[in-house]
Amino acid sequence: MSGNRMTRRPRGKKGPAGGSGGMGRRRLEGKGPTPKAEDRVYHPAHKRKLQAESERRRAEEARHRTALRAALQLDRGHELIVGRNPVVEAVRSGIPLTRVFMSGALAGDERLGEVVRTATALGAPLVEVSRAELDRMTDGAVHQGVAIEQFHITRLITPTFNLRAGHMIVPVGLTNAHHEPMNFFGTVRPEGERMLLPCTWHETGLSAFGRVGSRAATFDYQVMVVAGLNANGFDRNTWVASGKQGLFEEDNFTSPGYAARLDWVGVKGLRVGASYYYCHDTSANSDKPSYYGNMGRAPLSILSGDAQYTDRYVTARGCVVWGNLAKSDVISSRNGRHSNASPYSRVTPVAKNAMSCGGEVGVNLRNIINCHTMPELLPFVRYEYYNPQEKVLAPHVADQRLKTSMWTMGLNYRVGNGVILKADYTTRSIGGGRFNSENEFALGIAFTGWFLKK
Repeated sequence: MSGNRMTRRPRGKKGPAGGSGGMGRRRLEGKGPTPKAEDRVYHPAHKRKLQAESERRRAEEARHRTALRAALQLDRGHELIVGRNPVVEAVRSGIPLTRVFMSGALAGDERLGEVVRTATALGAPLVEVSRAELDRMTDGAVHQGVAIEQFHITRLITPTFNLRAGHMIVPVGLTNAHHEPMNFFGTVRPEGERMLLPCTWHETGLSAFGRVGSRAATFDYQVMVVAGLNANGFDRNTWVASGKQGLFEEDNFTSPGYAARLDWVGVKGLRVGASYYYCHDTSANSDKPSYYGNMGRAPLSILSGDAQYTDRYVTARGCVVWGNLAKSDVISSRNGRHSNASPYSRVTPVAKNAMSCGGEVGVNLRNIINCHTMPELLPFVRYEYYNPQEKVLAPHVADQRLKTSMWTMGLNYRVGNGVILKADYTTRSIGGGRFNSENEFALGIAFTGWFLKK
C-alpha cells in the first residue's frame, strides 16, 4: 500500500528542573532595616555627621593642647619659635628665651649644641618633651623636635586696644617693623637701615597696640616704652646702631625710649607707615653714670616713613630714616677715650644727623606671563643712599668715605612656602664717586620659622 507516512520523532523525557540554590528564597527575604540617614554616604546627614566628628576631634585636641600647656605652665601670649634653623637663628640674634623644649632623640644633635649652651648660660631650663607633645603644643607645625619659648605677655582686650609686656621688636623703620626675610628681596636686609639702626631691634618694655577705623580709613598703631639706647655704643660708622644695650647682664632703664608707629592699611595691598623714636637722655643709660660728667642731656630723635604696595604682579617698597642726636660733639670726645678693654668702639666722631633712604621693586614673572607651570621667579632692583655722618658738629670733621649710594639687582626663586633662594649683584659708589667703587655678588637662602600663639 502506497502513500505518505508521517513519522513522529520521540521527544526526550522531561526531567526534574534544576534547583535555584536557595536564591529564590533569599530574593523573597527582606534586606533588613533601612540604614540611618547619617550612615548613607550620599545623604547630607552623613556629611553633617563627618563634620561633627571632625569638630569633636579638634575640640579634643584643643583640650589636650590646653592641658599640656597648663602642665608645662606655658602662659597665654608666650610665643613659640619652632624648627631647628629658626631656633638657631633666633638664639644667635639675641632674642631672649624663657625655656627650650626638645625631643629626647635630639639630645646629641650638634646643630642644637649652641642653643643648649646659650640656654644654660642664661639659666633657661631645658624641658624634654615627646614629639607628640610638641605636635599638640605647636598645633601640628613642622617643629623638627625643638622649640623655644619667647617671653612676652599679651593681653587681648578689644580689636582697638591691647597690651603687651616683655621683649618686643621696636617698630622703627621698614626693616625692623617687617624684618622677616620674606619681606625684602636682597640676600641681606637693606644696608642703609642696618648701618643706622639696631638690626631686628628688640627691647624689653610695655606696648599698647590695635586697629582703629574702618574701610578706607583703617589704621594699625603701636606705642611703647622700652629700654633706651646707650650713648657708650655710638660711633662713626654705625651712628646709634651699636647703642643697643645687651653687652652686660642688665639693661639700664634710667632714660627709657619711647616709640610709636602708625600704619594706614585702608587700601588692599597698600600700607603706608610712619614711626618715631625718642630717648630723653642717652647718656643717662651709660654703664658708668659719671662717664659723661656734667655734659647735660643728650636726647635722640629718629623719624621714619615707609610704604609698600603688593599685588600678584609687582611688589614695591621704600623707606626714609632721619635722626638727630644732641650733644654729639661731646659724646664724640668722651667715646674717643674708651679704654682698650672697653667692649665699645672708639672710632669717632659721632654725627649729629644721619639719614638713609631707599626703595626696591620686584615683579612676579610667573603671574605676568600667566604660566603656572614655570618656577616662581621674582627679579628685582634696589637703590639705597645712606650716610651715618650726614652732619657733624665742629671741631670734628665728617668722613666722606661713609657717604654711600648703591644699586642692587637680583633674582628671587620661591621654592615653596617659607623658602626663597636669592642671588644679587651690588655696586656701591663711595663718597659721591671720589673713591673706588665696591662690587659684590651674593647668594643666599631665606626661610621663615613659625611663631605660634595660644
